[in-house]
Amino acid sequence: ALFADRRVREALIELFDFEWANSSLYYGAYQRTASYFEGSELSARGRAASDAERKLLAPFPDAVSRDVMDGTYQPPVSDGSGRDRARLKRALELFAAAGYEPRTGTLYDRNKVPFSFEIMVATKDDERLALAYASMLRRAGITAKIRFVDAAQYEQRRQSYEFDTMPYTWQQSLSPGNEQR
Repeated sequence: ALFADRRVREALIELFDFEWANSSLYYGAYQRTASYFEGSELSARGRAASDAERKLLAPFPDAVSRDVMDGTYQPPVSDGSGRDRARLKRALELFAAAGYEPRTGTLYDRNKVPFSFEIMVATKDDERLALAYASMLRRAGITAKIRFVDAAQYEQRRQSYEFDTMPYTWQQSLSPGNEQR
């Protein structure tokens, strides 16, 4: 329920400073993706939805955002400082529109419940990134607790949906398979 509102999810993306993480944690080794099939002929980046796709999605007008449908979606870009104030401001505006309010350094919902969630990880590399993200979230008054579990518990909790958030790599190919599962 915490992530049900699209504006909350968008705000959380605004708070993730990819440019800082890529530079500081990964020495610039990564490129930001904006499409599941990034870098392939199936990529949605820069491509408007076809007439057939629009017809298929017509009964669900709010299922896909307008910028994705018209091919203009781009993930937010920060100044790479790890403390981009413009992105923080945008995130707080999105949270306010979704009914959240910062008070005394904590972000609260309408019922005065603090915005808090757990990030489940199973590797030290994922933990390092999750700790960095938790620090980014703290600037907006969000508490993200990191839960380090072993591989077996990670898989069991993943399969039974016993987590708030988690990093997960889903392999893809140009032929149908994992992507459609």
